[in-house]
Formats: sequence, structure tokens, C-alpha cells
Amino acid sequence: MTIFDENLILETINMIKLHNFDIRTVTLALSLRDCASENINTVCDKIKYKLDKYASNLVKYAQEIENDYSIPIVNKRISVTPISVIGESCKEKDYLKIAKTLDNSAKNLGIDFIGGYSALVEKGCTQGDKYLIESIPEALASTDRMCSSVNVATSKAGINMDAVLKMAEIIKKSAELTAEKDGIGAAKLVVFCNSVGDNPFMAGAYCGYGEPECALNIGVSGPGVVRAAIQDLDPNADLGLLSNKIKQTAYKITGCGELVGRRLADRLNIPFGVIDLSLAPTPAVGDSVAQIFQVMGLEHAGAHGTTAALAMLNDAVKKGGIMASSYVGGLSGAFIPVSEDAGMIEAASIGCLTFDKLEAMTCVCSVGLDMIAIPGDTPDSTIAGMIADEMAIGMINKKTTAVRIIPAPNKKVGDKIIYGGLLGEAPIISVNKFSSENFVKRGGRIPAPIHSLNN
Repeated sequence: MTIFDENLILETINMIKLHNFDIRTVTLALSLRDCASENINTVCDKIKYKLDKYASNLVKYAQEIENDYSIPIVNKRISVTPISVIGESCKEKDYLKIAKTLDNSAKNLGIDFIGGYSALVEKGCTQGDKYLIESIPEALASTDRMCSSVNVATSKAGINMDAVLKMAEIIKKSAELTAEKDGIGAAKLVVFCNSVGDNPFMAGAYCGYGEPECALNIGVSGPGVVRAAIQDLDPNADLGLLSNKIKQTAYKITGCGELVGRRLADRLNIPFGVIDLSLAPTPAVGDSVAQIFQVMGLEHAGAHGTTAALAMLNDAVKKGGIMASSYVGGLSGAFIPVSEDAGMIEAASIGCLTFDKLEAMTCVCSVGLDMIAIPGDTPDSTIAGMIADEMAIGMINKKTTAVRIIPAPNKKVGDKIIYGGLLGEAPIISVNKFSSENFVKRGGRIPAPIHSLNN
């Protein structure tokens, strides 16, 4: 039985009032494998029934937990089995009908986002995978709360370059079909290497094949808390002391997060899954990973030394979390989404944070190229090159990497996209003008690295 230190919990509650600590998401992961049928209407009916059965009280109980502990729970979400698998059983491959069923159920349940409109195609596509991928742009344009992800690479399988090129096309179409909303369709779509099935964060959350029937995964975030803790140190404290302070802070907020997650899981009468301790920023002042770099001593995110600072931050967060809980999972570490981080937005706007520097930072962060706005006329082949680079970083380093790029329709460098809320806003940044076309159009599969043969 987990023992929680009440003094640490009380100290953490003070962090809520001053430094934007919150439970970023509670995500109910739900298997839909028993919803398969040859009849598309039967599939949709089964999905609706199962979501109602398990998630009808998610929002209500989460709000009660918020009141009980005075800890904000920002988002209530659901992740489901990759829909490419569920829809493949149908004679009529109407994936859009499934997408709208998921979205309508989420609305009726009061859920903020539902993830799992997904496919895992690192070694190739089945017919179901192909149908789902082709449907993604229209599905995202015709829904409000649904999110999509496609895994195109793993450290074991290599990189499916045919899927990489296809996803570049899908990203462009998703943005174009939502041009009146600054291409928000692309903001709800992520391409992965080494995706994980217990990730509670959108847009990449889905219920993995090895997960139970139902579980509650929780995502905790507190970049403002970490920034404040570092500020409390002697300004001349060395980096070892600084790392220890981050670990101690991560320990505290992990314990608080697990307490909330377990209480909510008990109330829902489902298993507790994992706690994902990710420093996920928001556009709110003080709730920024980039501002952590500044209190560490860098003038701005993107200055030389940023990658080293991020590596230390990511490692310290994981070490502190793993000491606090035996159930740390998901992605866990530090996210660097440009549009969702006030400090990142500022650094990108003044030219300190460039695309190439962001790519370098993904070698050591928790995910990858995240919420980066680029000119809408960027060629598909260039976007495919970006995806391929990021997949290679994940494949070689045995880590999860992802691409959530927004080719903003009718926008050019110097313009900005504006979404509001957690998605924030971002300046359009420049990309390399030289062509990747002849490389990415070779297709096939980039083989897995030699260290994949480790059985």
C-alpha cells in the first residue's frame, strides 16, 4: 500500500495557489476490442454503450475530487484502442462514422478530448490502417474533441518511409481543411516513433494493446513549481544542487498526483494505471518550461546551452518521480510545445529559438517537434523530411519522439496562428528551403539500428 506524506501534500497545495501546479489531465483508457463487428452501425452502438458505461461519471467524480483536495484538474479525457483495428472488422469501411460517434459521445459526457483515432504502421499498413489514415483530415475537420495519432517508426522495426511521406500529405490536408481556424486540424494530429499505449496526453493518447479493459492514467504538470523552486536556491548554486532541487520538487508533485489519481480510480471502481509526470506548459505567465531555462541562467530558450539544460531537467524530473511512485509511465519528463509555452513563444518570436535548435532539443526531451507553426506553402516532401529526422532520433536513441507540425494555410514567416486556451498561439517560423524530395520519395523502410538485435 502506498504511503503518502501529508506534509508534502500540504506543501504541494501551496504550490497550486502560487505557481500554477495542477493535474493537467485525468485520462480514462478504455479498450474497444470487443466492439468489433462486420456491421458499422453495430460498432458505433457498441462504442457509445461502452463509453457511457465506463465514463459517465468521469467528469462528475473528477470535479468532486477537485473540491475535496482543492487541486485543479484541467482536462478530463478518454483514450481508446486504435480505431484502425476496430473499424477494420466492418464490411463498410466508414471510419468517419466512427469518428463522429467518438466525438459526439465525448461531447455528451463532457469530455475535453478523446484520443485513439490512431494506427500503428511502423512495418506497413493493413487495409484498415490505410482507410483510417486517408480519413484523418476530414475526421479532424468534422469533429471538435477527437485527436489522432499514427506511429510510423520503432527502434525494433525501423522507419516506414512510405507512411512518413503519406503522413506529410495528411498533415497538410488536415491544416487546409481547417484553414478558417488557422489549421487547427494539424494541431490535433501527431506522428510518432516508439509511441506508448499508456500516455494520458493529447494528441497522442490511445489505449495500447497490452493495457487492461479500463484504467485511469493521470498527467501531472508543474513547470511553474520547478521554476519557483530553482529561484529559491542560492543564485551561485552549482548544477548538481540545482538538479537535486528539481528531483525533490518532482517527488512532491508526483506523490500529490498519485493520491488524486488513486482516489478518482477508486471512485470510478476501475484500476489505477500510471502517473505521467510531464512538465507540460501552458501560455499562462509563469507556467513555462522556457522560463525554467531562464532561471537556470540562460538568457532565452534557444541560447547555446539550452539542450544541456533540458537534458538535466528531463533526467531530474524522471528521477524524482520514480522515487515517489512505482507507477510512473506515459512519457514523463519535459515537453517543449512552442504554441503552448509563453517563454517558447517569446523566444521563437525574437529568433532565438529556431527550427534546427528545437530539433536538437528533441534528442533529450520527452517528446519532439511539438506545436510548431510553419509556412502553409511548405512542400509535403519537406514536412516528410522533418518527420523522418525526428523518427530517426527516436529510433536510434530508443525513445519516444513525435511531430506535431502545423503548416498554417495562407500564412508566412512573421505571421502567427492563434488558438487560445491550452493550445495558445505561435509565430510562423522559417524552415530549410532546400529540397528533401528525392530522398523521401525513395520509400521503403529505413532498417532498424544494430542495437535493435538485443534479444
